[in-house]
Amino acid sequence: MSRGSRLSTIEVGGFRLGRAGIANVTCATCAGGGERYVGVVKDVVVIGGGVVGCAIARALTHYRIDVALVEREVEVGFGTSKANSGIIHAGHHTTPGTVKGELVWRGNQMWQDLANELGFGFFQNGDLTIAFDEDELLTLETIESIGKERGVTGLELWGPDRIHREEPNVSKEALAALHGPTAAVVNPYEACFALIDDAVDNGLQLLVGRPVTAITPEGSHLVVHVGDEHIATRCVINAAGLYADRVCRMVGIELPIRARKGEEYLLDKRLSGIVRRTIFPCPTPTSKGILVIPTYDGTIMVGPTAELVDDKEDLSTTSAGAAHVFEMAQRLVPGISERDCIAEFAGLRAVAPDDDFVIGATRVPGFINAAGVQSPGLTAAPAIAEEIVALIADGGLDLSPKPDLKSPAPRPVRVSELGLSELEQLVFSDNRYAHIVCRCEMVTEGEIADAIERGARTLDGVKFRTRAGMGRCQGGFCTSRCMQLLSDAHDVPIHDITKRGPGTWVVCEREERT
Repeated sequence: MSRGSRLSTIEVGGFRLGRAGIANVTCATCAGGGERYVGVVKDVVVIGGGVVGCAIARALTHYRIDVALVEREVEVGFGTSKANSGIIHAGHHTTPGTVKGELVWRGNQMWQDLANELGFGFFQNGDLTIAFDEDELLTLETIESIGKERGVTGLELWGPDRIHREEPNVSKEALAALHGPTAAVVNPYEACFALIDDAVDNGLQLLVGRPVTAITPEGSHLVVHVGDEHIATRCVINAAGLYADRVCRMVGIELPIRARKGEEYLLDKRLSGIVRRTIFPCPTPTSKGILVIPTYDGTIMVGPTAELVDDKEDLSTTSAGAAHVFEMAQRLVPGISERDCIAEFAGLRAVAPDDDFVIGATRVPGFINAAGVQSPGLTAAPAIAEEIVALIADGGLDLSPKPDLKSPAPRPVRVSELGLSELEQLVFSDNRYAHIVCRCEMVTEGEIADAIERGARTLDGVKFRTRAGMGRCQGGFCTSRCMQLLSDAHDVPIHDITKRGPGTWVVCEREERT
């Protein structure tokens, strides 16, 4: 364990686990006959590597404790977070009297500092919620009042003249709009990588591609089973998203979690600037509706739908979903066309009872939920992390600040953002930055090599770190080169390179003909 750990020596299955953190243990509950396994001791184990789990893990590494994060996917952010709309909500849309409503504004206020500190892309573009009739105008007035009571700053009702002066491509039928200047956009996967990289630099043990199979009580501790490795811990944080219900059942707790699918459609960069702000329709009791979203990187995204589904692996898009999304998007911004769609995808959001976050301790000592985190979960993530840290401190774990925190690593180079003189200096120092791999997004070999050094092992890992493959051709020209760079860096055959992990192979091993 780290030299700063506060976990005292404990008994697990008859073998003592001390400050070294590693020992041979017999876990009668799981070994069935006293087989011997290697056991690891941690103060806290976070289950789930989405933006919430990454934010929690990063916050905990600021203290003199030993922390591990376990994620079933091969890289963090590959679940719900990668298919997120990327909106940092202004804070006025969320229902009062909910955990969501309590945390959204606090989270909103934390993102700018996080982006400044960690270097990921963040842009405060504001939002507009559009009303087309008098009833919807009343709704705007209600959510304006909710926002002001919550402390949201800068909210302002605009009439048609102001709307069309500021956003000339919004529908001329718009009667009024509520402007929320504190709304912003980020790349959620970039934020996940930045949070987890900083956490690892400050002592986090990251276990990816490692699903949790069981959690068993051993005295005053919980033992988290990850393959044939057992991690004894004083505290488990359940941030497992869609599978938080499964993790709860491992400790005898029932927490129903359903999946709500949202289809999103990404439009060509030629539409960049058609709107500057995120455009919302008036919300309904169950949905914020179909949005028009200028992403941080300049593309326009429309969606999402909101459909409860039984299959937690259903990431399909549908013709009906596309028709609905574009019909609603065109009502807000008539210049949008389905002909400009360059990519479509679906994300699944974890829906708990009462449609609210489930944040808090449980009847099982040491087991804390950060579950049911759907929209505005991205916005609330840093505030959720604060809540979890406070719960752990209240539970008796000594959270002494770590005195020797490492500074965050510099943000990766983005050649497309450099001026000519900066690019010349970079190429002079490393010629790989002169070799364009993805011409749609102007991504170079040097950027891909840096992404691989930072942990990318898959095509999606490269794509989410660099944008290679996200442009107009959607990887048609750069995929083979990205695969070769991954193959060379990891010294594996090219047929072992996958899109996002096991079962997502892109090419097959060539069979020799006789």
